[in-house]
Amino acid sequence: MPPLSLRARNLRDVPSLALQSPLAPTSICPRCLIRIEARGVRSSRRTFSSTAAVSSAWAAAVSKLQNTVSDILPNRPPLPGGSNVTIDPLKLVGRELKFLNKNIRQLLGSGHPLLDTVAKYYTQSEGKHVRPLLVLLMSQATAFASKSQRDTPNPTPTATSIDTPISSPSVLYDSNPDHPASALLANLNQTSSTDTDPTILPSQRRLAEIVELIHTASLLHDDVIDTSTTRRSAPSANIEFGNKMAVLAGDFLLGRASVALARLRDPEVVELLATVIANLVEGEFMQLKNTASDEKHPRWSEDTITYYLQKTYLKSASLISKSCRAAALLGECAPNVVEAAYAYGRNLGLAFQLVDDMLDYTVSGTELGKPAGADLELGLATAPLLFAWRARPELGELVGRRFKEEGDVQRARDLVIQSNGIEQTRALAQEYADKAIDSIKDFPEGEAKKGLEEMCVKVMKRRK
Repeated sequence: MPPLSLRARNLRDVPSLALQSPLAPTSICPRCLIRIEARGVRSSRRTFSSTAAVSSAWAAAVSKLQNTVSDILPNRPPLPGGSNVTIDPLKLVGRELKFLNKNIRQLLGSGHPLLDTVAKYYTQSEGKHVRPLLVLLMSQATAFASKSQRDTPNPTPTATSIDTPISSPSVLYDSNPDHPASALLANLNQTSSTDTDPTILPSQRRLAEIVELIHTASLLHDDVIDTSTTRRSAPSANIEFGNKMAVLAGDFLLGRASVALARLRDPEVVELLATVIANLVEGEFMQLKNTASDEKHPRWSEDTITYYLQKTYLKSASLISKSCRAAALLGECAPNVVEAAYAYGRNLGLAFQLVDDMLDYTVSGTELGKPAGADLELGLATAPLLFAWRARPELGELVGRRFKEEGDVQRARDLVIQSNGIEQTRALAQEYADKAIDSIKDFPEGEAKKGLEEMCVKVMKRRK
C-alpha cells in the first residue's frame, strides 16, 4: 500500500502520519490496526503473590537507577482535573533492573580477553534502560489481561530452559567463561534474581536482557557510522578501541542476543526480534538520504515527513514496538492484548525519537551525555528542520547538499530556532504519546498500567 500523505493543517494541529510500506507494514495510526478476534480466553497459569516489602539491598539499587535517570525520566506535574498520580515506573521493576547488567555481562562473556572487554564496555556505565524497562512494565501490565492458548511447538519457557542449549554444548563450542556450558546448572542461580516479581515470567525477563543487547549493539555500530567521540559521558567504544573492534563487538552482541533469543524456544518471538535487527539496518540505509529521491535541489512535500517517520520507525520505534508485542506473546495474552501492546510500543517509540531529535536543538552536549547538534553535522535533516523547511524554502538547498558548505550548519540551526519547527515536533511527539496511552486503556487497572502511562509523560519531559 502506498504511504498516506501528510494532510495540510495549521501549526496547532500537527499531522498524524501513517507508515505503510513493505518495510513497516503496520500503520502508525491505531485506527488502522488489524482487528483480531480472540480465539478463546483462558485464565493465567501463573500464581501471583502480594508484593514483598522493599529490601534495603534492592532499594539501594533502585535509588542508584533513579539518580542515573533523574533527568531522563523527571517527575511529572499534577494531572489535569486535580488527579495527582505518583507512580514511579523504576520502583515497579526495580528489583528486576537491579540484575539486568549483571545478567547481560554473563551472557556476553568471551574467552578472548580483548573481545570480552570491548563487548562489555557499554555495560560498565548506567544507560537509560528505557527499552528493558518497558518490556518489564508491559509484562507486569498484561499479567492479568485476558489469555489465549497459542499454537507453539514448545512448552512455556522456564528459568532453566532459557539457559539450556538446544544443540549439544560440544557442538556449539560456545566459549563463555562467565557462563560455561559444562557448569550450566551451577550457574543458573547467577543469571537471574532469586527475589523476582511473580508477575514477570523468566522468558519475559530474558527478553528484556535481549532487547538491551540488541540496543547496545546498535549503539556500537552507530558510533562508528557517525564517528561519535562520546557515549554516556565517556569516550565512545570506537574512540577507546578503534572502529574495527567496535564493529566486531557489536556483531558479537547480536550473536549472543540471537543465541539467547533462540533458547526462548518461541518461533514468533524469534521472528519479531530478528526482524528488528533487519529493521535497524534498513533504517540506517534510509538515513543515508534526507528525502526518498535524494534530490540536489529538493522541495518540501508531504512525502518528506512520511519518509522521515518511516526511517524513524525502522531505526528506533521497531525495537520498542516489537519487544512490547513479544512480551505480551510470551505472557500468552489474547490477540487484542498483543495488538494493544504493539500499538503502545510503536507510538511511544516514535514519540521517544521525535523528542530525541528535538533535544539535539534544545539541550547542551553536557546534559545529553553526547555531542549536541550532531545531526546537522552528520548531514541529517530531522523533524525540527523538516517542519521548519515547510515555512522556510531556503532550507531545501542546505538539505540537498547535506549542510556540507561552510556556515550551512549554523545557518540551518538558526532557521530552525527562528521557526516553529521545534514546537511542531513537540506537538507531533505528544500526539504519538497520547495514542500510546489510549492504546492500553482496556488493560487491567493497576500500578503497572499507570507506570506505562507515566512513561509516556516522562518521555515527553526528558532531557537526555
